[in-house]
Amino acid sequence: MKQVTPYNSDASKKSQVEDMFDNIAPKYDLLNHVLSMKIDVLWRNILVKWMNKDQPKTVLDVATGTGDLALAVQKGTGAKVIGLDLSQQMLNVGIEKIKNKNLSEEIDMMKGDAENLPFEDNKFDAVSVAFGVRNFENLTKGLSELRRVVKQGSSVYILEFSKVEGFLAPFYMFYFKNILPQIGKLVSKDNRAYTYLPDSVNAFPFGERMKNILLETGFKTVEYRKLSLGIATIYKATK
Repeated sequence: MKQVTPYNSDASKKSQVEDMFDNIAPKYDLLNHVLSMKIDVLWRNILVKWMNKDQPKTVLDVATGTGDLALAVQKGTGAKVIGLDLSQQMLNVGIEKIKNKNLSEEIDMMKGDAENLPFEDNKFDAVSVAFGVRNFENLTKGLSELRRVVKQGSSVYILEFSKVEGFLAPFYMFYFKNILPQIGKLVSKDNRAYTYLPDSVNAFPFGERMKNILLETGFKTVEYRKLSLGIATIYKATK
């Protein structure tokens, strides 16, 4: 799989991703909702409903960013949630949101690396990642870590962009490659962040390929659901 990085510099992908999210953190939520026409909220809620069937009491939300999925998980399941992210600036935005909702007791936010999780084996009832695994420097190592910290018989839920197939594909790709980066550039002032998005999605495995990677990582079963004609996919990988 081709390694796509935000800034094409000599720095590691990990440090480039951290810099990128630090740069765009103040505008991230606004851009996310505008560019997805708030459909990302619906996607997160579908993930939470699926997760809630497991009735988790403790959930780790990796690549939590500004905490949108951590908040949705807490609201939908009542679980105690730990949100972990590389970018302190993104976390700072999330900490404020959580404080404003008086949920600081229920959701902890911490800086950390998905590929070296600071938790013991078999700790969490569920693990979630929304739009984060695409940014892992080493996908297999990151997925192995998610598997390591979730309890035996429990599941990791991954929400990630995939590719629209069928007659709408060319129209969507035109928007994704040409219009979306221009809006992102205008609002975030980061020229590269929103061209990295389509580039990284194009290079990333989805559907059956992603399912096979998860099985090769050691998960027992993997199910997935396509969302919005395949723009995104949720994977449920059970240990």
